[in-house]
Amino acid sequence: MIKVVLLGFGNVNSHLLNALHNNSKVSVIQVFNRNIIKMISPFEKIPFTDDISKIADADIYIIGIPDDAISSFSESLSFQNKLVVHTSGGAAMNALAAKNRRGVFYPLQTFSKQRKVAFKEIPICIEAENPADLELLRKLGETISENVVEISSEKRAKLHLAAVFVNNFVNHLYGIGSEILKDEKLPFDLLKPLIAETASKIKTLSPEEAQTGPAKRNDKKTIEKHLHLLENNSYRDFYEMFTKALKKD
Repeated sequence: MIKVVLLGFGNVNSHLLNALHNNSKVSVIQVFNRNIIKMISPFEKIPFTDDISKIADADIYIIGIPDDAISSFSESLSFQNKLVVHTSGGAAMNALAAKNRRGVFYPLQTFSKQRKVAFKEIPICIEAENPADLELLRKLGETISENVVEISSEKRAKLHLAAVFVNNFVNHLYGIGSEILKDEKLPFDLLKPLIAETASKIKTLSPEEAQTGPAKRNDKKTIEKHLHLLENNSYRDFYEMFTKALKKD
């Protein structure tokens, strides 16, 4: 049985708790959070503390807090020579204080507290300073995911960068599309089948092969019409920037 303590209870660690709870090979023995939270069903029996001096003894401590707080928080832990990992895609492993054995347990997914995810399909990116800890993280990852992969901090930084492009930036573009339709009192639902098909196509096609649209076919009349319709200057800038990039492709 792998004993785990969750340090911080934001989006990632709350989803990890959901995935690890009732796992026959893992026991989440405690949740720490600086702000007092009420553990709701079915987690109300898991011990909670907001006192950093009362963190329980465990095999793995998983830090799930903002990147810029990882270093100072890990340094503030009272214990030493324990396996402490963070869940960040962008922070290097050595952001953690060196007084403990360091590692990374990064689930590559977007998390929102109100939505459940299927961890089985989520890549778990792991890293550790020594082989024994790496193997322990692999075992932990394999209890919830079918895709556990060792990735260095340098490669993970690039992976996280790519994820920002395909997730955060794309979602912002969804927001622009939603605003354009809202001005015309049209529902965003009209675009959802298109979004779903675009996402589905890249399961069998490369992004280059799946690319369509007026910029790809150099449809100058349609491009000019779209630019004329865009009253928001920042939206027009986005359109021109992406159109220019796609023309080069």
